[in-house]
Amino acid sequence: MQSVAVAWQIYEMTGSAVDLGLIGLMQFVPRVALISLAGNAADRYDRRRVVLLAQGVQSVALLILTLASLNHVVTRGLVFALMVATGAARSFEMPAIQALLPALVPREALARAVASSASAMQAATILAPAVAGGLYILGADVVYAVTTLLFALATGFTASIRIRLAPRTLAGSALEAFVEGLRFIRSQRAVLGAISLDLFAVLLGGATALLPVLAHDVLATGPWGLGLLRAAPAVGALAMSVWLARRPLKRAVGRTMFAAVAVFGLATIVFGVSRSFPLSMVALAVLGAADMISVVIRSALVQLQTPDAMRGRVSAVNSVFIGASNQLGEFESGMTAAWFGAVPAIVIGGIGTLFVVGLWMRGFPDLARADRLN
Repeated sequence: MQSVAVAWQIYEMTGSAVDLGLIGLMQFVPRVALISLAGNAADRYDRRRVVLLAQGVQSVALLILTLASLNHVVTRGLVFALMVATGAARSFEMPAIQALLPALVPREALARAVASSASAMQAATILAPAVAGGLYILGADVVYAVTTLLFALATGFTASIRIRLAPRTLAGSALEAFVEGLRFIRSQRAVLGAISLDLFAVLLGGATALLPVLAHDVLATGPWGLGLLRAAPAVGALAMSVWLARRPLKRAVGRTMFAAVAVFGLATIVFGVSRSFPLSMVALAVLGAADMISVVIRSALVQLQTPDAMRGRVSAVNSVFIGASNQLGEFESGMTAAWFGAVPAIVIGGIGTLFVVGLWMRGFPDLARADRLN
């Protein structure tokens, strides 16, 4: 809901595709700057408390947006500043929450747990954009107020998790500990290939940042249409995550991952050339389903091949890759849209994704040959 409201509010204020891209950049930069601190915090401290603190910061940022919108004092600079704060909080939240999941389920159930967790998230993601688009008719402050309450509720649910992990002592400085995590990733070619494939493929194929432009200028719809377009990838992702939770992948996971990313690129191209609202919805749903296959395989593979004492640092690197493929991908899409136009930018990104798939299959044959997640 926050993403829909911020994107539409900024586009109403400035009418700039570049500013839509800057929203992503403002959230991505803190992830890079804080990557070593976030990874060490997830391995050194109680991961549940790290998540709680990060969610609390995001709740405060949303509360400020609510009050500023209610009093009509929202500025472009304020929105960007709060997105920086949100990005900083998420830089700590993501590695801690990713490293926490393996402690909650047996090892053999992790792949299904990842898919089930994704199902819950995608179910909310389907409803939220449509609700945000409808509530935006009443004002951005209404969307932000509801989102603030939901974030506070999420913080309460996190506090109810009873598992507690003992604090760990990491040898050497924070930088040395983080470098140790980087060396581990480099030594695991399948892990390195999986997370870097997601980085470059989705970085190039990040069409969702331009949804306000496509909704407004190409498909001639309003906030409600933007909300439906935002929800479409989540519909596909939810259907796929439910399927994978019930029928987990058993063989040829490497080839399946590459095929899924290729489908992601093809769906991006179809979305870029579409002038039909229903066809755009279908393309985005396929895009979301393909991305979910990649997410489940990558997440399970990374967690299963990483020792628990190092999961926070590895997850921090993984979260930056995820952030790059989303927030930095939004910036790349905004800039290429400003140079070439929104439609050419999306099509070029989809073609680039297909190119990356071919290149990575040659560069990471171990990942392509990966058969089982366990």
